[in-house]
Formats: sequence, structure tokens, C-alpha cells
Amino acid sequence: MRADTRTGALALRTRLLTAMLVPLLAIAVLLGLAGATLIGDVVRRTNDRVLGGALGAIAETVQVERGEVTLDLPAAAFGMLENSERDNVYYRVAVGGRLLTGYADLPAPADRALDIDTPRFRFATYRGQRIRIAEVRRALPRIDQPVIVQVAETLDGRAALQRRLMIALLVGEIALVGMAMLLIRPALAWSLRPLARLRAAVEARDTRATPDLSPLRAGLLPAELRPLADAFDHLLARLDTATAGVRRFTADASHQMRTPLAVLKVQVALARRGDMQALSEIADAADRLERLVTQLLALARAEEAGTSPPLERVDLREVAIAAINRLIHKALMAGIEIQLDAPDAAVVIASHRTLLFEIVSNLLDNAIRYIGHGSSITVTIAGDDAAASIVVADDGPGIGDEDLPRLGQRFVRLSASAGQDGSGLGLAIVHSAAQRLGSRLEFTNTKPGLRVTLTFAGLSDADVK
Repeated sequence: MRADTRTGALALRTRLLTAMLVPLLAIAVLLGLAGATLIGDVVRRTNDRVLGGALGAIAETVQVERGEVTLDLPAAAFGMLENSERDNVYYRVAVGGRLLTGYADLPAPADRALDIDTPRFRFATYRGQRIRIAEVRRALPRIDQPVIVQVAETLDGRAALQRRLMIALLVGEIALVGMAMLLIRPALAWSLRPLARLRAAVEARDTRATPDLSPLRAGLLPAELRPLADAFDHLLARLDTATAGVRRFTADASHQMRTPLAVLKVQVALARRGDMQALSEIADAADRLERLVTQLLALARAEEAGTSPPLERVDLREVAIAAINRLIHKALMAGIEIQLDAPDAAVVIASHRTLLFEIVSNLLDNAIRYIGHGSSITVTIAGDDAAASIVVADDGPGIGDEDLPRLGQRFVRLSASAGQDGSGLGLAIVHSAAQRLGSRLEFTNTKPGLRVTLTFAGLSDADVK
């Protein structure tokens, strides 16, 4: 059994929410990572600037007096490094390998690793804590050894500042995503309101006793829903045309069948009274009713809805011969001669044999019925690579020019057919079948007589299934 996929489909609202929130959350995560990186860099640069200022203030006090290196540690230099977390501050001033002042075990740099008067910053571990060291090498006059000045601090203040900024960033992102989620739902409800109107307009048709196939009236619709509404209106229009055609066809068929049925009832009543002539009338009425039903079925088959029938290789000459053989006895009984003018070789086209046979048979039958005793019918077949045609022409009384536009309409009896049996369906079958085959049908009043030309495109292998 085929599984019902409707229950597994996500609701449109859920799909839209997912399509919006998932990228939003992904962007929030990416912004958080980028923000964390930026915050770490800003905190480092900001604190390094303060640490570098303290280093510069101490380095500026290093002087040479009487051949000796002296310095005066400024209190302001260490005041710059004070913070609420009470980070430990360490310093060291050395001349070459000799400690001048400060913490002797503070990690010392290699002399050649520092450029003259160019501060450098690095991380290190001291007394079991991570520290940040700012250091510079100075060259003093009359002093052979370089002077190394170092200032270091622990990282509690930096970590606290970075933590506060990260919390602020996280709270901001959570607030942003939360507000987006709160605003997206009413925005989706407002955006989907035209779809709800469209659905209500469709559902309203179910409450009516008779089908309402008029265009939908759902108000102004967004550009995305307009094609859907137009396609639905187009479908309704096609259904309206199809149902109207069925209703008209049913009404016409019932009207046409009423006459032979009435004749049958009358003749049956007469036969019951002993009128033997009524049996012959009953047989004629049954034949007319059988022919009418056959033509109605042929017309329904010719007008069958859906795509065009699959094309096949069909020999026009073979179809024409088969149709003539089917009706030759009827033509001989009516005193009518049928001639075939066709090449010896096959004339092959891409068509549908059954519908083509119905066309030729109805053209021949129509001519036999109305051209009169002593007339003739000529079936001409011609074709080349570009096109092929079959022509059914007669030398009968023909039709009036005013009747020519009405040929091919259903249940239409022309003035020239007055007094003749018929239902007015023969040429309607020809017209509908020709349309389904994509061929060109042309009626020509030859005065006397009528010529019907059916033209087909040349055979192409791509057209044949």
C-alpha cells in the first residue's frame, strides 16, 4: 500500500520558524565566538597599555650618576596597576646579570631577545600563577652592560574584566534571540493570514449544494500566493468548461435518443395489436438508436480529457482501405461509387490508428448518407517528408455557404440534410478527433460537392513512442 505522506509533513509555520531560528542561532553562536575573541584581544591590549605605561614610568627614572646606575621608583607607576581584584605586581631592574632592585627570581629575558628601548610583552608563570610581563632594554651612556627593566602583574583583573564583558555579550545575545522568537511568531501569523483567507475561500465551496466553479475571491494576495490562486482559478475554469460540456452533451444526447425511443414505443404498441409492419419500423429504430449510441461513444472517445494519445507509425493508405472496406457494402446499396487515389507505396505518418480510422469512416459514412444515388466519392492520399494529407471529396449536392461555418458542431443538422436519417454527430467526431491528433481539418465547398482535407505533419522518429 502507498503510505500517506500527509501526516509526516511539517506544518508550514514550523518550517518557517525552523528556517528562521536555526540560522539565527547559528549566527548568534558565530557572533559569540567572534565577540569572545575580540573581547580577549581588547582586554589584553588595554591592560598591556597600562602595564606598558608603568614600565615606561619606571624606565624613565633609570639614570647614570657618577658612573653608577640609579633609579627612583615612582609611586604613580605602581598606582596605575591597582585594581579591585588586587592583582600582585612585581618588578625587576638589572644591569647585565646584576640585580639593581626588585624580585630577583622574576623570569629574566635573554639580553639579545630585546631591542633597545622597544617594550615587549609576554606571558610567564611565577610563584604558581600566570603573569603578564612588560620588559624593555635600555642602553645608558658610559655603562657597558644593558639595563633590563621588567614590570609584571597577575591576571585576575584581566580575567574578571573579560568575564564581565563575556557575560554582557551572552546576555545581549540571549535577549536578541528571545526578542526575535517573540516577534517572529506574530510576524508569521500576520504573513500567513492571506494563506488562511485563500484556504477559507476554498473551504467555503464545500458548504454549497451545487459545485461553485467561479474564480476564488480571497481578496488581495501577496505575489507568492497569486500564482497559486491563478492556477487554482485556471483549474476551476477547466472544470467548469468540462462539466458544462458534459451537461450539454448529456442534454443533447438525451434529446437525440428520445426520438428513436419514442418511435420504438409506438411501434411496439402497434406490434402488440398485430401490425406486422411495425416490426420493420422497430428494426429501423433500433438500428438508428444503435448508430446514435455508437457515435456518442466515438465522440466521447475523441473528446477524452487528458494528454494527446501516444503516437504510432500509421499508414494512411492502409487506414483508408480499411475504412472503405467497412462501408463499401453500404455505398453499393446506396448506388454510390468509391474511388481510391493513392500511391502504391505506404504513406506513413505519426498518428493514432483508431482515431484516424474513426475520422475516415465518419467522413465516408457522412458522404454516403447525403450525396444521393449515382454520386461518387474520391479518397485521395498524398504525402512527402514534410507533410501528408488525406482528402475525401464527393460530387453530391453540397451545402450552402451559410452552413459551412457550422460543420463540425455537435447535433447540427444542415439544410441540405433535411429528410435524411442522422444525428448530426459524424462531422463532430471528425472535428474532435482531428484536434486530438493535432492535424489540420479543412472543409471546402466545391459546388457541387464537398471536399474535406485532413493534413498531418511529416513523420519524425522523435514523435513516435
